Amino acid sequence: MISFTLALIALILGYFFYSRLLERLMQPDGTRPTPAMAHPDGVDFLPLPSWKVFMIQFLNIAGTGPIFGAIMGAKFGPSAYLWIVLGCIFAGATHDYLSGMLSLRHDGASLPELVGHYLGQKARACMLVFSILLLVMVGAVFVYSPALILGNICGNTLLWVLAIFAYYVLATMLPIDKIIGKIYPLFALSLLFMAFGLLVCLYVKMPVIPELWDGLGNLGAATDPGFTDSIFPCLFITIACGAISGFHATQSPLMARCMKNERLGRPIFYGAMITEGIVAMVWATVAMYFFYGEPAAGHTLLDGAGNKGFQTAAPTVVTLVCNHWLGLAGGILAMLGVVAAPITSGDTAFRSARLILADFLHLSQQPVSKRLLVSIPLFACAIALLVWQMDNPNGFNVVWQYFGWANQTLSVITLWTLTVYLARQGKCFYATLLPALFMTMVCATYLLVSPTAFGLPYTWGLAGATLVTLCALATFARHRHI
Repeated sequence: MISFTLALIALILGYFFYSRLLERLMQPDGTRPTPAMAHPDGVDFLPLPSWKVFMIQFLNIAGTGPIFGAIMGAKFGPSAYLWIVLGCIFAGATHDYLSGMLSLRHDGASLPELVGHYLGQKARACMLVFSILLLVMVGAVFVYSPALILGNICGNTLLWVLAIFAYYVLATMLPIDKIIGKIYPLFALSLLFMAFGLLVCLYVKMPVIPELWDGLGNLGAATDPGFTDSIFPCLFITIACGAISGFHATQSPLMARCMKNERLGRPIFYGAMITEGIVAMVWATVAMYFFYGEPAAGHTLLDGAGNKGFQTAAPTVVTLVCNHWLGLAGGILAMLGVVAAPITSGDTAFRSARLILADFLHLSQQPVSKRLLVSIPLFACAIALLVWQMDNPNGFNVVWQYFGWANQTLSVITLWTLTVYLARQGKCFYATLLPALFMTMVCATYLLVSPTAFGLPYTWGLAGATLVTLCALATFARHRHI
């Protein structure tokens, strides 16, 4: 619990100190009109109260990522703590704040438009396709996973799929204040309440769990011989939303179009990511206790087999922990975390995809007919992917693996865009260059060594990823001022 406490303190200090250094780079001007104030359209460009913008941003970027990703990442051991802290402060929150502020400065521009402006039109076209595919995958995955859970509890899975998809259509089409602006703050408060409740339980029970000084190696390999994933790069792909996630850069423009003042950028963008990091840290610690710890009060959590179960699925860990530690209310909150959180990520994924495509086609989204024109093809693609998932027993896992890699690759592209921006502004670009280089290495290594991709031997994969990273650095050095 000492490592956990130090990690929480580090995340809080990161917000109060490192975020101010980044704020100096952007120099927010409270007198400059924001996109929402300059040309509100009543649909997407719509001024909202700052507390509501924060809550929506937090839930947009959170979903189940800081819960499931942290639980699965905790299997590696205390190294997960280090990645959440360093990744969140110096990579994820930096990525979210600067990309959100850049969108704010470019009239609420979507991510592909920003990439095109700084990396060129070819990059813009690639980013358009890449981001749309990612967002459609998010929508399809986050229809199917909660529908499966709800179908097992009551009713038919197919009926739940139809109900969730119908909600996605409404949330994508209606003005942002009609559904998202009303229910997201409630869901966000519930998610935070669940995390706070578990935080209190952790300090009351004070379980004995592995600490950082016990070793940063793969603790899971010693516990289960079948757990053969390497820390690099698998840990950095598994824990995404709690450390850094490219998906966030597709969501920040939604809130950039709803903010009333540039000075709100630091608490909304950087602050929401730090909050997510704290949630991830809580769940990583809970999972560390579940997989490795000895409870101080003798309160043992049991899985279906009658033991702690290293192979227990993340949703099961959530249910067991919440039911045992938080009682009936915990069970309800667990259901909220497992079901409502992915649903609220899926609807904003479709909304982001609609806006990205509309920006590319230069179509106003004020008329309902033009919103339909853009949205129908997106929904059609999602339905096709959803049908494929349901027809293939391993379909969900395949889509999820590709989503994980694509998500982190999106963060790489965003970080390089931000690095070029800072360089052209004559500002300290090392704030984004270093995480850009690291994440380039992570994603390239994963692509080269993953059995579902190239499947190269680990040493060859590292060598190839090093070459890719050096090429990216050389390209930046040559073209950063163009």
